[in-house]
Amino acid sequence: MSSDAADLASLAMLLADETRAAMCLALLDGRAWTAGELAAHAGVARSTATEHLDRLVGGGLLAEERQGRHRYVRLADASVAHLIEDLSARLPPRPPAPRNLRQATAAAAMKRARTCYDHLAGELGVAVADAMTARGLLNQRSGFALTDAGLAWLTAEAGVDAARLQGRRRPLARGCLDWTERRPHLAGVAGAQLCARFLERRWVVRIGSTRAVKVTPEGRSGLRALLGID
Repeated sequence: MSSDAADLASLAMLLADETRAAMCLALLDGRAWTAGELAAHAGVARSTATEHLDRLVGGGLLAEERQGRHRYVRLADASVAHLIEDLSARLPPRPPAPRNLRQATAAAAMKRARTCYDHLAGELGVAVADAMTARGLLNQRSGFALTDAGLAWLTAEAGVDAARLQGRRRPLARGCLDWTERRPHLAGVAGAQLCARFLERRWVVRIGSTRAVKVTPEGRSGLRALLGID
């Protein structure tokens, strides 16, 4: 057996555990969580969570930093977020399980609009990508790339600082298969900066401590003016 095959099997084993998978999915919000927060989220003891987190950090999927007595962990980088979101999008659709009103409301909010690490996903993320494509700002026919007009629009109309788009090893634009819509939304540096601008302008705001976001009244007006999204 080749070393590459063994390494790939080891990587797969990191996610082949429901507790570790739940932690990685939670960290798709792009923020750093404490071990205690992840333990509560996954429904396991703090000591159990620590063991799982040590494996994920050791396997390169998570990065950690310490502040005083607190240990914070986050996804190692955007490529890990893409891997997890891409795997989630390949899960077979399931019929909706019986839920109480609170769970149904939370699921509907996640489907409408959420963050995928540092860019927009859900119906809103796909709508942004579709609107940019319809206006000739984004090319989805051959790969997933900003057009020249799209690059100019991003700085002149969307208000993204041009300096934030340069000198990055990460792709400028990349399609990320949306796990609820089964269609791509905009990721990469452009997707991250566009999401950051929407949050800065409070066109979208986070819903509690989840990945879900909602469009504000200012956001509805802004998105309609910027991209014709109703």
